[in-house]
Amino acid sequence: MTTDFEIKMDAYLPLRDVVFNSLRQAILRGDLKPGERLMEIQLANRLGVSRTPVREAIRKLELEGLVQMIPRKGAEVAKITVKDLEDVLEVRTALEELAVRDACENVTQEQLDRLGQANEEFRRALEGEDLLVCGKADMNFHEIIYEATNNRRLMQILNNLREQMYRYRMEYLKDREMYPVLLREHETIREALGARDREKAGAAIRDHIENQRESIINSLREDE
Repeated sequence: MTTDFEIKMDAYLPLRDVVFNSLRQAILRGDLKPGERLMEIQLANRLGVSRTPVREAIRKLELEGLVQMIPRKGAEVAKITVKDLEDVLEVRTALEELAVRDACENVTQEQLDRLGQANEEFRRALEGEDLLVCGKADMNFHEIIYEATNNRRLMQILNNLREQMYRYRMEYLKDREMYPVLLREHETIREALGARDREKAGAAIRDHIENQRESIINSLREDE
């Protein structure tokens, strides 16, 4: 088991949440590798906590799809498969297309301005080396679109899907050659929303997600 991660205490969070966040980031960063077994005792000793918060964190990570339980073996970091990717992106494409079409009807100038600012923050994040920061900046852009739908139920579903998508987001952000493309696609989406062009917005988000799919699949094949 890797030792390249540690617990990050937070006085405002319960210990179980601190442990969960620490393990989650270790998986997303790749400190805990796909297929690596998660031994409760070893993790508890490594993090300096009891087994109980580790067990709770593993169960929660399983719900997010980051951990899988293997009969007679226990918990391990879930492998990233093309089938899982296709399933998640199929749902994401349908929901995000609905979101941008709704946003075309409801987006405000203030939200359009925030989208521009969010894409600039994304650009600055891409200049660094921290993929978690890049991923958060990317999510912030899309969350403004969700907000602009003025559909609380849709926002809730998309936010739930966000957790399942986060790991794949880390994969396509490894490809630095895609950065200029991602920034241009964000800007195209923002322009379509500003023009309240539902068809252009829908096409732009489909292209955006399809390009990510191809990038992630290429990354997965390189890792095989």
